[in-house]
Amino acid sequence: MPLRTTNITLAACLAVSACQSGPTSQSVSDHNSEFGCIAGTVGGAIVGGLIGSTIGAGTGQVLAVAAGIGGGGFVGNRLTCR
Repeated sequence: MPLRTTNITLAACLAVSACQSGPTSQSVSDHNSEFGCIAGTVGGAIVGGLIGSTIGAGTGQVLAVAAGIGGGGFVGNRLTCR
């Protein structure tokens, strides 16, 4: 995968995970927090999978993608779900 495509995808995922408005009430705040948590986890998994797909070939590449998805999802979750 070209580096430019990876950079564009990474920027898009970060932009989506950062789209949260300020809290206006407790229920709206809870909903926004939940959305941000889900978006961060999914975005991290996507970015991790893309990075993992650039590593190795054959079975090694499949394992790298799986590790990237897991690691990226974990990091994205930790960054957005506080």
